[in-house]
Amino acid sequence: MCRSSKKPEGLHFIKSLLINKPRFPTILKVNWFAKTSPNNTLIINTLEFCTFLNSENSGILKTIPAAFKIHVINTMRVIIVEDEKHARDNLEKILLDIDPRIEIQAKMDSVRSTVAWLKANDTDLIFLDIQLADDLSFRIFEQIEVLTPVIFTTAYDQYALRAFKVNSIDYLLKPVNREELVQSLEKYRNTRPKAAAVDVTRLLESLQQEPRRNYQQRFLVSRRDKILSIRTEDVAYFEGEDRFVYLVKHDDSRYLVEYKLTDLEEMLDPAHFFRLNRSFIAHFDAISKITVLSKSRVKVELKPQARRDVFVSAENTRDFKAWLNN
Repeated sequence: MCRSSKKPEGLHFIKSLLINKPRFPTILKVNWFAKTSPNNTLIINTLEFCTFLNSENSGILKTIPAAFKIHVINTMRVIIVEDEKHARDNLEKILLDIDPRIEIQAKMDSVRSTVAWLKANDTDLIFLDIQLADDLSFRIFEQIEVLTPVIFTTAYDQYALRAFKVNSIDYLLKPVNREELVQSLEKYRNTRPKAAAVDVTRLLESLQQEPRRNYQQRFLVSRRDKILSIRTEDVAYFEGEDRFVYLVKHDDSRYLVEYKLTDLEEMLDPAHFFRLNRSFIAHFDAISKITVLSKSRVKVELKPQARRDVFVSAENTRDFKAWLNN
């Protein structure tokens, strides 16, 4: 904390001065109480500010009210390790919406890239998915010692999540809920746990003892005056068209479902279903032919035949090939 003993010349000048200084891009919060209150508080987001005031620009001290206490808030640096692009982008969006001070230093999708990054860089907090593009994320801790706090983002159910509690690791169940993310960030800020290496062996043993997540088994649909329950194994693919999503069975019958494709991604077992692009989620058995058009462009023929050409999006091509080889 730094404090000035100079007399004030007004709050507005301070605020506009700091906002317009390129070295100090943002005033995060200004609490302006009655002038007689001793709790006037100006909060900023850079440690350099006190040095700035007390040295080369000491003349600016006269603009700060004597009653002001200047609190410095460090930017929280985080990395996101997640193999699904939409999940990475969604987590980043929610994080920055919750707290614009958060600095997303990097986004990775594999064990290999994460290990390389952590060997060369430091961060304050890691958001880590369990299943990455090349292996389980736990392999990271077997290759390097990670003392940075970790919040796992996982599709495991509540029973399996006991494993994380045993190892004093926080977690978020996917799809990530904004309110739960707020709570996790508050827990991190309030406790700032001392760095401790992750006990990978104990974590893996705990996970193996617990049941895996229960995925959707049936879908309730309606047609005219009839209600049907369709087993997931009878589904060939889901197709998004305009603002609607259709369930297509192996016998080519189509039913409207009241889910978004992003919701279905979390409900369906990824061992059997894959998100090909923005419009299709297909079952493995529904893929009849695959044509590689280029390194990053793949055409898929479905059965029953889709009403339009189906291409795997460029961002999903590598994951699609890995899924086929799983």
